[in-house]
Amino acid sequence: VQLQASGGGLVHPGDSLRLSCAASGFTLDYYDMGWFRQAPGKEREGVGRIDSNGGSTNYADSVKGRFTISRDNGLSTVYLQMNSLKFEDTAVYYCYAYLRGNVYWGQGTQVTVSS
Repeated sequence: VQLQASGGGLVHPGDSLRLSCAASGFTLDYYDMGWFRQAPGKEREGVGRIDSNGGSTNYADSVKGRFTISRDNGLSTVYLQMNSLKFEDTAVYYCYAYLRGNVYWGQGTQVTVSS
């Protein structure tokens, strides 16, 4: 069971970036999925989540209107589209999968927003 996050990088304020989280060893179909992030010196914070069939999403106020979570169960992949990136979005981003008390985490991908 593994989640592989990718797509991070160095971008400028206002740029966009799309993160991916691919699952291997299990099917994502029944799992709620989401993203957390952790900035240097700060606690990990929830970014957003999507339910198992993609019908419902929730976002942190800090990213609402800028970030979008989507999923492709056929590809066992969840995406985090990040638009209008700000300095304060700089963090390591982690994806997770949740089902009935079981949580699996990806390894994290670094997003740095810098001028």
